[in-house]
Amino acid sequence: MNPYVLTILLFSLGLGTTLTFASSHWLLAWMGLEINTLAIIPLMAHQHHPRAVEATTKYFLTQAAAAAVILFASTTNAWITGQWEITHLSHPVASAIAVTALALKIGLAPTHLWLPEVLQGITLTTGLILSTWQKLAPLALILQVAENAHPYLLTTLAITSTLVGGWGGLNQTQLRKILAYSSVAHLGWMILVAQMAPQMTLLALITYIVMTTAAFLTLDKMESTKTITLASAWTKAPTLSALACLILLSLGGLPPLTGFMPKWFILQEVSSQGFPLTATVIALTALLSLYFYLRLTYAMTLTLAPYTINSSTPWRSPAKRPTLLLSAAVVSATCLLPLTPSALALLA
Repeated sequence: MNPYVLTILLFSLGLGTTLTFASSHWLLAWMGLEINTLAIIPLMAHQHHPRAVEATTKYFLTQAAAAAVILFASTTNAWITGQWEITHLSHPVASAIAVTALALKIGLAPTHLWLPEVLQGITLTTGLILSTWQKLAPLALILQVAENAHPYLLTTLAITSTLVGGWGGLNQTQLRKILAYSSVAHLGWMILVAQMAPQMTLLALITYIVMTTAAFLTLDKMESTKTITLASAWTKAPTLSALACLILLSLGGLPPLTGFMPKWFILQEVSSQGFPLTATVIALTALLSLYFYLRLTYAMTLTLAPYTINSSTPWRSPAKRPTLLLSAAVVSATCLLPLTPSALALLA
């Protein structure tokens, strides 16, 4: 892609998200979401591969439908109450419609079915943008409207997302689909406390972005898109393969890695608010996600690639791209749990 075109598209991505962050009016927020969608579509389709074009079409249709429903919900609220401010979405029907549309925007279950298919059809780099940056603007809107949303709706979306995110990734062999279901599960954890403790949602979002960035950059560096290729990854990058196991376990929330911190805080907050059954259910659904992360770790460390005698060994290749971001992401995804007291102080 032409570097000037790429610069304009990336600038438009930043502009759309910033516009949604800074807006208090539903029309401005909707414009920011539309700029975000239109900016990432050329990045998704620039391969000109039929699967990439199919993924781009699916993404455009779902995002356009969600944007139309958001506009309908905000217009309905303005018609009934006379308020266009985002924080004044007080009508219960309009609030429920808007939250459901925003859930479709970010891929919360049960409106998640587009996310694995779209991620499967695009590159790992574009998938990283789709899994991290594109979640920011809709999540900012969810945090603003969560105060007026029905708590049962948010809890149902959260538990369904963690359950589907864990269950859907069990039989997958494509790494991008596994990361898509991982995204669905992590978003469920964020939405669960969006109403009672939004600062914990922000903490979970930051740790999710760090861990997902490390996972995508690691797989891109190892050029792995299927589970079967993980078994031969150690021949190309043995150190990175060992660190990749820690990143996957951190995504699963296993102590003493970074991913344990937000799950710990969220379970503590939900229990202290008087919902021990909800905390128990969501903790059990986390075990499903942990299982397929352990399966990937097992495939990477304790198995050998099939047909090793008849196939050529993938020898180590020299680094062809900067690895500073990868190094920072890996360290952050595995070693930030000792900063838990500092995070508690910031959340207090």
